[in-house]
Amino acid sequence: MIALLVRDMRLAMRAGGGFGLGLAFFLLVAVLVPLGVGPNSALLAKIAPGILWVGALLACLLSLDRLFALDFEDGSLDLLVTAPIPLEGAVAVKALAHWLVTGLPLTLVAPVLGVLLNLPAAGYFWLVVSLAVGTPALSVIGAFGAALTVGLKRGGLLLSLLVLPLYVPTLIFGAEVVKRGADGMATATPLALLAAITAGVAALLPFASAAAIRINLR
Repeated sequence: MIALLVRDMRLAMRAGGGFGLGLAFFLLVAVLVPLGVGPNSALLAKIAPGILWVGALLACLLSLDRLFALDFEDGSLDLLVTAPIPLEGAVAVKALAHWLVTGLPLTLVAPVLGVLLNLPAAGYFWLVVSLAVGTPALSVIGAFGAALTVGLKRGGLLLSLLVLPLYVPTLIFGAEVVKRGADGMATATPLALLAAITAGVAALLPFASAAAIRINLR
C-alpha cells in the first residue's frame, strides 16, 4: 500500500497534472475574481469564503480524470484488480495520493490567497480547518467518479457532470464554516456536518469505486 501511495505521488508530480496545475488554477481564481468584482473591500470580504472554496473544489476536479486513466492505459489497473491486496484499499490509497498532491497544498496556500480576497482575519484559521476537513471528501468522491468513467474515451466532461452534484454539500458546509468563523459566529454545526460527510464517503465510496472498476474491466 505504501509503495502504491509513493508511486502515485511520483507520477502526479512528474505528469504535472496534480500539484502544479491545481495550485496554478487556485491562484488564477484568487487573482481574477478581485479584478472582475472591482476594488470593493466589503464585497470581497463577503464573497471570499465561497470563492476560495469554489476555487479549491475546481482545482481538485482538474486532475481527477487521470486518477485511474493512466493505470488503465498501461494495464496496471488490471494488475491491481488481480493483486492480493484489496481493491478497495488500493482505491483509498489512490484517493489519499490525490489529496496529498492537490488538497493538502491547496489547504496550505489558501490563507495566502485569502489576503487577495480581503478575507477577514478571523476567517483564516477556519479556512484552513474547513479545507483540511473537507478536501479529503473531494478526493474520495472524485475517485468514485473516476472509477465510473474509467475506460471511456474523453470521459472528463462526463466525470465532471457526475462529480459536481456530489460536491455540493461539501462546498456548502465548507464555505459556511469559513463564513461563520470570519463573522465570529459558532462553527460547530457546519464543521461537524462537513466532518460527517468526509467520514461517510471515506467509509463507503472506496467499496463503490472498487465495484465500478470491476464492472468496467469485464
